[in-house]
Amino acid sequence: MIYAILIGYIAIVFLGSLRGAKQDATTPEGYFLANRNLGTLALFFTILATNFSAFYFLGFAGAGYRIGYSHYVVMAFGTGFACLSFFLLGTKIWRLGKEKGYITPAELIRDQTGSAMLGYLYSSIMLVFTFPYLALQIIGSGYILEAITQGQVPYFWGATFLTFFTIAYVWIGGMKSVAKTDLKQGMLAIILMLAAVVVISNSLGGLTLANEKVFEMQPELFSREGMGNAYPPQKWFSMLVFWMFCIPMFPQIFMRFYIAKDLPTLKKSALLYGLIPLFISIFPVIIGVLGHLTFPDLMSLEPDLMKKETDQILPKMLVEHSSDWFAALVMTGALAAFMSTLDSQLLALSTMVTRDFILPFRKKIDLKQQVFIGRIWVVILAFIGLAIAAQPFATIFDMGKLAFSGLAILFPLTLMVLRGGGVNPKFGIASILVGVLLLLGFYYKIISSEWLFGFESSIVVLVVCFVIVLLGKLFPKK
Repeated sequence: MIYAILIGYIAIVFLGSLRGAKQDATTPEGYFLANRNLGTLALFFTILATNFSAFYFLGFAGAGYRIGYSHYVVMAFGTGFACLSFFLLGTKIWRLGKEKGYITPAELIRDQTGSAMLGYLYSSIMLVFTFPYLALQIIGSGYILEAITQGQVPYFWGATFLTFFTIAYVWIGGMKSVAKTDLKQGMLAIILMLAAVVVISNSLGGLTLANEKVFEMQPELFSREGMGNAYPPQKWFSMLVFWMFCIPMFPQIFMRFYIAKDLPTLKKSALLYGLIPLFISIFPVIIGVLGHLTFPDLMSLEPDLMKKETDQILPKMLVEHSSDWFAALVMTGALAAFMSTLDSQLLALSTMVTRDFILPFRKKIDLKQQVFIGRIWVVILAFIGLAIAAQPFATIFDMGKLAFSGLAILFPLTLMVLRGGGVNPKFGIASILVGVLLLLGFYYKIISSEWLFGFESSIVVLVVCFVIVLLGKLFPKK
């Protein structure tokens, strides 16, 4: 039954994603941007599905187990606030993209600042820091397939299989195929996660009773700071505002601002994005918190093993509290979310490599050759992500957070280019380089955490980047 559900789902998604998409995938605008013609629902779900991924299904549930309900508040409202940057940046990006024909983020930055070097650096940072998040989807797929087949499909073989499947429909259909797939997979993931909460909580005596039992065991899970004082006031502030700066800087999100049919479509999609996370973010956190009733001893494990085990609390709870077919169905929804992010990232990164690093040096490449090169890079980038997945980070949340933090460095520069009257390219380059060095210094503990004053390192780095970019206003470009 489990294999029948998985095979049936894969067949439906593959055939459905290709319907009507192939004929649109012969030009760069058709293959990379779906001819800039997505409507409100398709645009909203492709933005939502590409952002809510393994980080949502496994990362939120694992953090719910380790921290508690405060994680929901921080993530739901923080993610919802990202809609403000969608209005602030996205509308301007759409206008410029429509007017100038931009396809990649770096094309906009390079053209608006007049600096090829800044464009190369901007694209490079997007590529480097998107890779951890890309690999995270492959890791999540491996975990899920291993869990629902009870080890019959080993982690890395499962991750490899789903990677090849994703490559196949991205290769053939491009952005049109990705958007079609994201719409279906986003709806499926939300419905199945709600169903999972209902089934698991009913198995534990009902949601209210189950939470009362957890409260008796671990009352810290219900506190504002969370278990182990995970979110003191400075961390609360950091996490609530951080997502507004980093989410639009993911290349697959940035490029979705280009593909809206018109400006009202983009604005309505942004509004939906501000509301829906408040509803759906609670589902995996609930399952993570209730996991203490079934698996009460995970926090006592050795730290690295504990983090790995808690990141798998969602499939563990499904296997324990539901039938095999239902667990397979819900985990299929999780796989849908993983693939909807992986396909978007592969397409975005392959577009950037083709347009930002190959096209400038090979001007004679025609439109069909651009598309072919993009397809080749989809395969190459997928294999790089698979190689990273062979040695994953300690936790899915940590892996995603590193990706978000690195991309947020680009926000001050982007804001000033679009809304601040321009940027001195030298100071723009300095803000990125200093930001990366500071971020890595804090991450590897080369720089003392005392300099953070209790805030997340990403917030302190963002402040420094803003200061550098603003200083450039004192030295206007000639």
